[in-house]
Amino acid sequence: MLGKKLVTAQKRGETRALCLGLGMVACSMMMYFFIGITIVPFYTKSVWTTETVCKVWVNLTASGQEVMLYQTEDTLERNPKCSYVPDKSENSKEVKARIETIASNFKKYHTFPCYYDPGGTQTNVILSRLYPPKGLLFAFLWPTLMFTGGCLIIVLVKISQYVSVLSAWQ
Repeated sequence: MLGKKLVTAQKRGETRALCLGLGMVACSMMMYFFIGITIVPFYTKSVWTTETVCKVWVNLTASGQEVMLYQTEDTLERNPKCSYVPDKSENSKEVKARIETIASNFKKYHTFPCYYDPGGTQTNVILSRLYPPKGLLFAFLWPTLMFTGGCLIIVLVKISQYVSVLSAWQ
């Protein structure tokens, strides 16, 4: 009688563990899909892929031409006449302080890293990318860990079932 209750409890636990593992795998697949349709297109659409050194007057050292500097890819789309466009949520004091900080950094550092388009379709440079390769790698980290954990749970349950059948057979 005790053996039968133990086997029933093991089966319930195994079923729950399998459901957990399959749920983790399914959720990670949905996260991969979501990341693939939201973040990856912006990363692949960006033409500013090569890093170079810019000078304060935005003299692109790779080609020797003077170009306009923008903060990010979005800045160019929001207002092509300005290098920095503040967020709408910022108040005027914060905006002024942020602009003064940026201006003092340009005076302090005469050269700085920036990104340009090696294909030449864009005649401007950006200071920082919205979707860098490191950010894309970080976006895929959590779904990968969840997928690996789900697969590991499934494999461990199946190994446990196999060992249980072998020990019962002997």
